[in-house]
Amino acid sequence: MVNPLTGEVALNIDGESHVLKLTLGSLAELESHLETGGLVELVERFETGAFSTRDVLHLIVAGLRGGGWQGQNSDLMNAEIAGGPIAAAKVAAQLLVRAFHVPETQ
Repeated sequence: MVNPLTGEVALNIDGESHVLKLTLGSLAELESHLETGGLVELVERFETGAFSTRDVLHLIVAGLRGGGWQGQNSDLMNAEIAGGPIAAAKVAAQLLVRAFHVPETQ
């Protein structure tokens, strides 16, 4: 079970459910792997629909790492993601939204 209020998102990979979360450490690692721009430009690419599959893969790996996963990008190259590339892109976008959304206070 994921807690969206703490930034968690679920993704099923090879039949196993994983909890993904962008932590400060995983964001720093993500930023070091981006080939173009930083995190702000990554968010802009998702907002405009100009993101790449590489962006999605790096975000998924960063989220998995934030959730405690010890794998590498290459471990996902032949993995079966439930829902395919569209589901992976949606999860990547959710990770960004949940990591940078400031909840309204009442």
